[in-house]
Amino acid sequence: MKKNQITPQYIAVTAMFAALAFISVAVSEVIPKVQGFLSYEPKDAIIVIAGFLFGPLSGVIISLLVSFIEMITISSTGPIGFLMNVIASCSFLLPPAILYSKSRTKKSAVLGLVFGVICMTVSMLLWNYSITPLYMGVERKVVAGMLLSVFLPFNLVKGGINACITLILYKPVVTVLRNAHLVKTSEENEGKPKYSAGFFAIAAAVLVTFVISYLALTGVI
Repeated sequence: MKKNQITPQYIAVTAMFAALAFISVAVSEVIPKVQGFLSYEPKDAIIVIAGFLFGPLSGVIISLLVSFIEMITISSTGPIGFLMNVIASCSFLLPPAILYSKSRTKKSAVLGLVFGVICMTVSMLLWNYSITPLYMGVERKVVAGMLLSVFLPFNLVKGGINACITLILYKPVVTVLRNAHLVKTSEENEGKPKYSAGFFAIAAAVLVTFVISYLALTGVI
């Protein structure tokens, strides 16, 4: 499916990804939180997969849509939460989606996701320092003291988990869409990267490491 080409097929798949991303947010409510307010959500992995398939703009659209629906339904953080969700998702999405759109290889996907984790972590440090005092109703120095001890490890681990999930799920998702004829044959094979069993094993091992790290941050282990 050509990027920026709006067709009924494109709208249907975009809506499907948005729905899956929102469902993942709702389901993640049962996951333990870091410091009682920082939540892990797998939606960014779903958004990046969409960005890989259909380009950065599609990922941004899904991010805006899901964050808005979240704000008016299950979220209690209002416009501030909406803004932070969009910034976090887009800063994680754009580096890998842009890089992968220029070179559709496994190396580009992995490198882009690494940049995405770094970009999201840095941007969240800056925006948490600026906005979180307003949201939490505390002095800025309190938030400043949490940047390196709480926000930094949380965002690194969150980004790492979503990067690994993206790498593990991308090929199966593409296969399902291909079999459902939601991705055109002439486009699905263009620059299609090859993923080996070893690649998936490494990604799974790294994922387990990040999950254990997240559980340690929450105090579960």
